[in-house]
Amino acid sequence: MKVLVLWAHPLPDSFSAALHRTVVETLAAGGHEVDDLDLYRENFQPVLSPAERRLYHDLQRNREHAGPYIERLLRADSVVFVFPTWSFGLPAILKGWFDRCLIPGVSFELGPDGVARPALRNVRRIAAVSTYGRPWWHVRLVIGDLPRRSITGYFRAACLGAPATYLAMYDMNHATPERCGQFLERVRGNSRGSKSRGARKIWGVSRPLLCKEQ
Repeated sequence: MKVLVLWAHPLPDSFSAALHRTVVETLAAGGHEVDDLDLYRENFQPVLSPAERRLYHDLQRNREHAGPYIERLLRADSVVFVFPTWSFGLPAILKGWFDRCLIPGVSFELGPDGVARPALRNVRRIAAVSTYGRPWWHVRLVIGDLPRRSITGYFRAACLGAPATYLAMYDMNHATPERCGQFLERVRGNSRGSKSRGARKIWGVSRPLLCKEQ
């Protein structure tokens, strides 16, 4: 399986970096072909330029600016997002990837009736690993968990409802090394994670659907 891994964090010594390494190593060990897209290292430009916006609905030319990144998405059978949640949303660099790559003729088709129809038929599995500063109840019940909705709602819809798994570690403001280690173990899919309630198979590794431990 060809897996596109999108990572959005500027610090190589961050906890997010450890999660990213764990995801890439686990997928590679499972025999998958991994396309590791480190948005910061590749200096991805998240700003949708005026020129891009003018060509947005031009199906012959709207891939001129972000074409290489779009091609990597179109080659993938699966997409995995690894990112921190900042200001209750996606990091700006990842939001920019959404804005510049999920365009007409790629992620959706806009018919004469003005209705957008999903078009990412190549993506068959979706996963995300994210961290939050606030407790789960505040994120999910008060704010509404916008990053989760972006992945399991918007992006999944573009992929014609492909199966999606979202792994979240909440309350990072009170993180301990032990709890960070537990979440890493779960992402890696070791025996402790595989025995967790609510676990299911993804990429051939058993992982929990949700972790509220941190």
